[in-house]
Amino acid sequence: MLAALLLLSSIIHHPSSAFAGECAPDATCSHAIAMWGEPKYPAGFTHFDYTNADAPKGGHVKYASIGTFDNLNDNILKGVPAEGLGMIYDTLITSSDDEPFTKYGLLAETIELAKDRSWVSYHLRPEAKWQDGQPVTAEDVVWSFDTLRAKGSPQFASYYRDVTEAEAIDPHTVKFTFAGTTNRELPLILGQLPILPKHYYTDGKHDFEKTTLEPPLGSGPYKVDAVEPGKWIRYTRVKDYWAKDLPVNKGHYNFDTITYDYYRDSTVAIEAFKAGEYDLREENIAKSWANDYDFPAAKDGRVIKAELHNERPSGMQGFVFNIRRPQFQDRELRRALQAILDFEWMNKNLFFNQYTRNISYFDNSEYASTGLPQGKELEVLEPFRKELPEDVFTQEYKVTATDGSGNNRTQLLEARKILDAAGYKIVDGALISPKTGKPVTIEFLLSQPTYERVCAPMVANLKKLGIAATIRTVDSAQYIKRLEGFDFDMILHTFAESLSPGNEQEDYWSSSRADVNGSRNVIGIKDKTVDALVQKIVTATDKESLVANTRALDRVLLHGHYVIPNWYINHFRTAYWNRFGIPKVRQKYVVDFQNWWIEPEKDKQLPELKR
Repeated sequence: MLAALLLLSSIIHHPSSAFAGECAPDATCSHAIAMWGEPKYPAGFTHFDYTNADAPKGGHVKYASIGTFDNLNDNILKGVPAEGLGMIYDTLITSSDDEPFTKYGLLAETIELAKDRSWVSYHLRPEAKWQDGQPVTAEDVVWSFDTLRAKGSPQFASYYRDVTEAEAIDPHTVKFTFAGTTNRELPLILGQLPILPKHYYTDGKHDFEKTTLEPPLGSGPYKVDAVEPGKWIRYTRVKDYWAKDLPVNKGHYNFDTITYDYYRDSTVAIEAFKAGEYDLREENIAKSWANDYDFPAAKDGRVIKAELHNERPSGMQGFVFNIRRPQFQDRELRRALQAILDFEWMNKNLFFNQYTRNISYFDNSEYASTGLPQGKELEVLEPFRKELPEDVFTQEYKVTATDGSGNNRTQLLEARKILDAAGYKIVDGALISPKTGKPVTIEFLLSQPTYERVCAPMVANLKKLGIAATIRTVDSAQYIKRLEGFDFDMILHTFAESLSPGNEQEDYWSSSRADVNGSRNVIGIKDKTVDALVQKIVTATDKESLVANTRALDRVLLHGHYVIPNWYINHFRTAYWNRFGIPKVRQKYVVDFQNWWIEPEKDKQLPELKR
């Protein structure tokens, strides 16, 4: 999301569109919409800078996925959805990957926004059609909105609760009316709604609320071609895709077929990659990046190993407390346990010094709080002074650091001091909580065995404090269900952040989401101050206010000690077999293989080179 429009302080921009109708006198019409400032690409642009509009189409590409799947409907909580299902459906508007938060028309040719931001209308392209040839209509959009909000994953109800009405004005115009005029992000995130075919789900044969392995009907660039549940799924490019020549799609979706092969864990997956079983991967394990790419194909150039810098906020990765558990409702216990993670030793011995320690929920961005609150951030926090811990205002948030030697006696003594002051006692070698009268126990719930080595040092340090800590690794399907039902003590989790914080913050932190299964408030936070700060972010009227409000929320969350901060990296670790063409200009915020293509000459040689 970008810098504010000077003239109207709204999120719409200079009227410019092929829309044949008249724009309402109290609205502006445009081909694009940005959160702040103006879109980079004007009306009539030919393609995004980071694509090759002349990229050849063709070829078969394989990706890897970890775990399993049993469902081709990724809009409900039931089942485990397959990878890649987002390629089936088009949305009203689509992102530009070299702007923080700007959307350009996809299904919608024109975005018409009220000057007071009380409503938005999307004017659909007449040529938009489903893969069975039927047109995409405003009724499809309304049906999708109503169905997803009522019956879909809980995020839809959370994101769109400020929409009071969705109506089809005519076959190609849909209008959304809002409860207020302060949620600046709402017109943009409405445009991200997956649009589903009403006629398909109301034909008496297809039930939206049920899991399915029948390839669903979509409008997007790919369709499901074949499935082996839990093993692989294959997509084929729709050759007569209605939007293939739109500027937003030029140079995208170049592969004829895409297969996701499923592997039990990342160790098996990396060995399959070395054997040439699939084509490219993003590496998220530092040890593998350091050690597992020293094989002949990577040495002689058949496999390319690249570190691609990015400019996106890192978010917060950490060991996350489930404060629905009575023992973790004690802030002092959480604060004490933060002191025992020896990041410096782990980074040196486990991660080959590839990482930087997390010290903010918005690291690698201007939204991260630093030092003591001052200026506009202090003004935001001041009304909540009585409700907040004093250290929010008097102490800079810091994570405990060590010398990396592995001798963290000082940090353990610091944790013990905090626990003693809070009334914790050691009885028969066990740490007893003064609030519950019971021993403190912790189970780390993991989804992959590769994470066990990350948790093991924590378990060892917890035991030194008298805490019985264990690690439980379960398969991906069981992990997802336990996470959705908040059935865990601690997990290793990442709170991914957008380029401009907004409505997603409600799903992460708001009290209203704490007891909703499947919400992203995995911590279970119920705090009126946090709720108020989230609303300030959602309703921010300019970039300066957004930054101050977000820094204030960051500071309050940090001093709540809800996670034991981990680490982040500001580049993508990518490896691929050398058969691809890659655009000269790269996206700032993501790595998107969908704008790569297969180089025919390289591809001809590759089978022999693999042998």
